[in-house]
Amino acid sequence: MIVKLIVEGILLGVLLVLFCAVGIRNGAVNMVFLYHQDVQDRCVKNGLITREKIKRNRKLFKGFGIPVYFIFVLVSTYVVNGAKGFWSGFWQMFAILSIVNLIDRLLIDEYWVGHTKAWEIPGTEDMKPYINTKDKIGKWLMGTVGFAILSAILSGIMSLLVK
Repeated sequence: MIVKLIVEGILLGVLLVLFCAVGIRNGAVNMVFLYHQDVQDRCVKNGLITREKIKRNRKLFKGFGIPVYFIFVLVSTYVVNGAKGFWSGFWQMFAILSIVNLIDRLLIDEYWVGHTKAWEIPGTEDMKPYINTKDKIGKWLMGTVGFAILSAILSGIMSLLVK
């Protein structure tokens, strides 16, 4: 079961990497909604993107990504792994999401955004690092506590629906 959860977490992490790769395929400016407001403001000021396009891209990313995450985690936990009850669902979802959190924090934020030029936006190089220490702490906390809460909520709902 542990190996299966690790594989599922890695698959969901790969999906996140693919979402990001598609998002930056024509330049990181298309994912500037993930950056601080001052970076977004500079991009708009420099004519690289409009506020409307930033809002549209944010909605697309969240509107597509969040449901895919939920569906993937629920199907993996309850259909593929056959979880029953609150605790079984909770720990499996939390394990999968924790692996994604590690991939997001270490592979995407720390390496890809922090140490490559793929996420660099022309005219904002002086604003690096795009993800500062305060952001990293917040993301680790939200990824850990937030995913625990999300796992608990989803597991609670599913324990009522799946008998």
